[in-house]
Amino acid sequence: MKKKLIVMGVFAAFGFTKMNAQINFGEKAIGAVQKGVTGFTFSNADAAALSKAAVDKMDAEHEIAPATDGYAIRLNRVFGKHTTGEGYTLNYKVYKLKEVNAFATADGSVRVYSGLMDIMDDNELLAVIGHEIGHVANNDSRDAIKAAYKKEALMDAAASQSTTVASVTDSQLGKIGSSIIDSKFSRKQEADADLFSYNFLKKNGYNVNAEESAFRILAKMSEGTEASFIDQMMSSHPDSKQRADDAKKRAEKDGVYKAYVQQKIVNTVPAKATTTKKTTTKKTTTKKK
Repeated sequence: MKKKLIVMGVFAAFGFTKMNAQINFGEKAIGAVQKGVTGFTFSNADAAALSKAAVDKMDAEHEIAPATDGYAIRLNRVFGKHTTGEGYTLNYKVYKLKEVNAFATADGSVRVYSGLMDIMDDNELLAVIGHEIGHVANNDSRDAIKAAYKKEALMDAAASQSTTVASVTDSQLGKIGSSIIDSKFSRKQEADADLFSYNFLKKNGYNVNAEESAFRILAKMSEGTEASFIDQMMSSHPDSKQRADDAKKRAEKDGVYKAYVQQKIVNTVPAKATTTKKTTTKKTTTKKK
């Protein structure tokens, strides 16, 4: 796979093929889209079901760091305590890929690429994933998959004469999966997710200056060989330099700004502590005759 730099909030297209699951939403929902009703009910549970199917497919197609892997150990150490929030539950996995990326979906699945973990320390990682969690908390992920579902269902409904089909087919699910992974959030959604990340760091006692640092890293990378790719992908989003400046202003306003110094990055399995057994030799004395 060709290496690409992916900025948080911008998803890579994974080229979904055939999905192995069918998601049933009931006759009422499918009937509504077939009649061209755009305001049909699409619940959070519906969005979660579609998202989970797409993520399950991705998980099956990518190398996932096992629980004993250094990347998985680190991610669990950093985020293991952050699995629930207001109205959402999260699960975390690491994709062993060199791309710089992380994403979160409507069902609460958070996937982090090892490439991102190679260039960011724990606090910077918290800032990046905090941003992705923000898209879930703010219902951006739900709205994106709802839009994808409406698009694909309506596309097929135009040619369908059935009023009883109540499932999303494998083919439709594949298209929906590609759509949500390749979706672009609006500038406001990205700004709101950035603010969520800052408040997430602040609320949990982390160094809020790491958010600025994370964006500076991405900005610097975008100046390299991947610059044209970044320009294309970020055309509808605030650039990383601006987002770094905004993060700095938030910290200054709170009176806590201080230039962030990146900490040591360790993605290896922690070395087991070794104990040395103290040996004593018994002294023998020879009695004088």
